[in-house]
Amino acid sequence: MLSRRRFLATLGFAASAGPLFRSSRLVADIKPAKIPELQPPFRLEVDWYRRAVRRFQAKLAAKGLNGAIVADVLNRNYLTGIFLTETERPNYLFVPATGDPIGFLPGLDRDMAASWWVKEFEWYFDFPHAGGYDAVQWKAGKREDLFVWMLKGLAKRGFGNARLGIDREPTPSLMAKFRETLPEASLTDVSQDLLAMRQIKTAEEIALLRKALALHDAMLQFAREFILEHGTAITDFDVRHAAQEFGTRTLMAAMGKEVDGRAHKAVGISLGLNCRAGIATAYPHPNQFFYTRLARGQAVQISGVIRIGGYGGEGYRALHIAPMDDLQKKLWEVHTEMTLKQAELSRAGVRCQEVAEAVLSLAQKAGLEKYVYHRPAHGQGMEGHQAPYIALGDETVLQEGMTFSNEPGLYNLEGGYGYNHSNCVLVGRERGEIMNRTPLTREFCWLKL
Repeated sequence: MLSRRRFLATLGFAASAGPLFRSSRLVADIKPAKIPELQPPFRLEVDWYRRAVRRFQAKLAAKGLNGAIVADVLNRNYLTGIFLTETERPNYLFVPATGDPIGFLPGLDRDMAASWWVKEFEWYFDFPHAGGYDAVQWKAGKREDLFVWMLKGLAKRGFGNARLGIDREPTPSLMAKFRETLPEASLTDVSQDLLAMRQIKTAEEIALLRKALALHDAMLQFAREFILEHGTAITDFDVRHAAQEFGTRTLMAAMGKEVDGRAHKAVGISLGLNCRAGIATAYPHPNQFFYTRLARGQAVQISGVIRIGGYGGEGYRALHIAPMDDLQKKLWEVHTEMTLKQAELSRAGVRCQEVAEAVLSLAQKAGLEKYVYHRPAHGQGMEGHQAPYIALGDETVLQEGMTFSNEPGLYNLEGGYGYNHSNCVLVGRERGEIMNRTPLTREFCWLKL
């Protein structure tokens, strides 16, 4: 057996070495914060999901449908709150026009399903599947079509000649299977009905979103203070690591005994705050790993999407470590003005494209056209990017309860920097609300080491 000394030697470390990772020393003393908004519940209650199913059933009834097949993970999570790990394994939820949903799922999730509120389900062993169902299989055999299996499950429950919906546009091959298996039934795309439900957030969803953003604000504040404390001795990687550690410790302290490792607790949590410095900020969607030492004169982006119970939103702040030249100051000021303008205009009844045009015009009027790379914003939901979009070609009319990102960034690749704030904007009757509380000011964002 390899001794510790020999093992360390193979990694290039001396056996007497101290901590192997530099960043571990930076985070060792991080203490959780107490955030008043971080109070239970940390996920939507089961009754909320039951009501969501009933709202969807009302839409099915209005269309004269007897039920709907729900295959998209976002829709399944929205209607049931089960938050299973999504892979290539097919997973279907059937929502009848009346009564409780029925699951058709992979066997590795059977214990999760049995302990959740949707009690009726069937399962297959694994994908690709061969053999029987609702039991572990041991023999190799002919590959089974799991969409057909699910349809046969609907037929034996009396839906063989029903008018059904499905949350996607049926492809020709899928329709061929459907007609062969259920020749007397019909299939209609209901994906837009579910999307419309997810776009308009309920009071409970907004309350959970506010909790996630309160934690997000604290993480951004921590990241800024961490930079000011450690200055040029650290990398953007160190900032990311420390901020995520802070956020995790803070949320876990608030959740307490709720985090016990059991199913259906602490679900939908994402604490992915990031940091990038220098030229990496000049790319709207960089593809490189971030490991740059902080330096004076650099742009520094702290950003992320924090979620609790599946709900949350964006929070970015475009920082700059002094000194700044005149062009840098102008880009930062104009992009901040664009960020605020979008929120101001995000009221019910306005078209997405009207907001986009007004926001983009600020950069154009300032003579900064060459630094514009993208639309001001996208809708925000459990999937991150959700329709509609604050874009020139989107004619969608804003409605109260919609939420959007808030990121009309400006980028100067030649200069080696870019600025891109973002927030979660809640569409209101008179104007949009920036739900994040992290300042968008020079005092917060222009750093002096």
